[in-house]
Amino acid sequence: MPWTLPPRPSRRSLLTGAAGAAGAALLAGCTGGGGPSGDGTGIPLERRMREGAVRDSARLLERYDATLAVHPGLAERLAPLRAAVAAHSAALAFPAPAATRSAAPSPSPSPSASAAAAAATPSGSTAAGRADVPPKPAEALSALADAERSLSEARTIALAGAPGELARLLASVAACGAVHAYLLTSTPGAAS
Repeated sequence: MPWTLPPRPSRRSLLTGAAGAAGAALLAGCTGGGGPSGDGTGIPLERRMREGAVRDSARLLERYDATLAVHPGLAERLAPLRAAVAAHSAALAFPAPAATRSAAPSPSPSPSASAAAAAATPSGSTAAGRADVPPKPAEALSALADAERSLSEARTIALAGAPGELARLLASVAACGAVHAYLLTSTPGAAS
């Protein structure tokens, strides 16, 4: 029997392709010409890209918060993922100047602070945000997975135009988003 192509790409081939694209983008980001930041275009571009990424992460956090408000039973499953998205937002924020950085305390949060942040409800969540959450928990998890997957793909695409250090950070955050999408759609406790 002759071998035929599958009707759609497998998850493994999609992840392999995304990893290859991310690797190519990283190499392009590392070998880009021009000066470090003396030309005046690198810093504004990086700032714009970081601010956009922080806004995207904030919107994703709002989706997590709205889902938790509608489905509080999912808190144990969503808390670590939400905490990771909050950490991504903090990592993507434009770094403070060196003088401000030296006066700031160490950014390593304690586990209790992370748990408190994950359990906190947002002050900005509204009834409109909750209306977008599907009524069934499984559908809500699927909607969150779609949001994670979409943002992960957008960040992978953004790698091509990002400066080296930001490209590496975006690649890491995009990979984490892909893992979140997988974890949101997998059955907890099931053996792989």
